[in-house]
Amino acid sequence: MKSRLPAGMGGGAQNMNQMMKQVQNMQAQITELQQDIETREFNSSAGGGAVAVTMSGKKEIKSLEIKPEVVDPDDIEMLQDLIISAFNDTVRKIEETTESEMGAITGGVNLPGIF
Repeated sequence: MKSRLPAGMGGGAQNMNQMMKQVQNMQAQITELQQDIETREFNSSAGGGAVAVTMSGKKEIKSLEIKPEVVDPDDIEMLQDLIISAFNDTVRKIEETTESEMGAITGGVNLPGIF
């Protein structure tokens, strides 16, 4: 008794070649998107704009702006918290953008080591 595969499944070498081409196209798209994201700038602020952070898609800080009115020598902890908050929010934006745009390419399949 022979079993049959559903339509579109199997097909031997021709189907395998087509699948390999699709994988190569996806790899090229992923590489292009990663390079694009790395060149982008992402911004966040905390404390109503008292602290602002700009980072590249590589998660490197490009600028850090601190308004003079939040610099209080008696309350350094608040300033530290604002910087941490702005930094973490910016990193989160980079990761969400990367995940969302990669998902459009991969169809939502998580590819370990890619992002």
